[in-house]
Amino acid sequence: MIKDPKSIRLKFFLFLVCLFFTVLYSSSLETPVKTKLQKKYDGIVKEIAKEYNLEPSLIHAIILIESDYDPRAVSSKGAMGLMQLMPATAKRYGVRNAFDPRENIRGGAKYLKDMCKLYYNSTDHVLAAYNAGQSAIKKYGGIPPYPETIHYIEKVKATYRHSTIRVRTKIYKYVDSSGRVVLTNDSFLFNKNNKNKNKKNNLNYL
Repeated sequence: MIKDPKSIRLKFFLFLVCLFFTVLYSSSLETPVKTKLQKKYDGIVKEIAKEYNLEPSLIHAIILIESDYDPRAVSSKGAMGLMQLMPATAKRYGVRNAFDPRENIRGGAKYLKDMCKLYYNSTDHVLAAYNAGQSAIKKYGGIPPYPETIHYIEKVKATYRHSTIRVRTKIYKYVDSSGRVVLTNDSFLFNKNNKNKNKKNNLNYL
């Protein structure tokens, strides 16, 4: 018995419609949860991102992939908290309680900042170092060919879509002894020459 081609096409079309609405409904259930969790830590993320001249979106992207915003998360390898700090990394950056969101995010931001300096803000290299460690990059002379690391980079960059990590540069303004207005990103030079130490300093970000 030969089935009617129109009937087959209709059934296939209905199947696609059902599939579309199923995915759409699932997404609508998941998205508010993600948004709520992100908002819960957004204030801390923005504060610490500003302190270390990083983009909040980068920190959020890493937290999402590392722990899915679970401050009590512990990996099979022993990484802890929101940004999944290994015990040695936590100790190195002065994190006493890796399950405290503020301490954990600050430790992760310090580590990211150091990786940005080491790898010239290359997103792929910084993320690879965060996932696999600096020794792995040194061993392979670049991104290690670990499927987990490659997949990790892809997942983070699905949210943070920049090939170079954009860091915010502090620009200080002061008036020197000859009356000239000087703009500099050197905090030492600014503090040395700024005479209005009791007044609010002029500070911008680029």
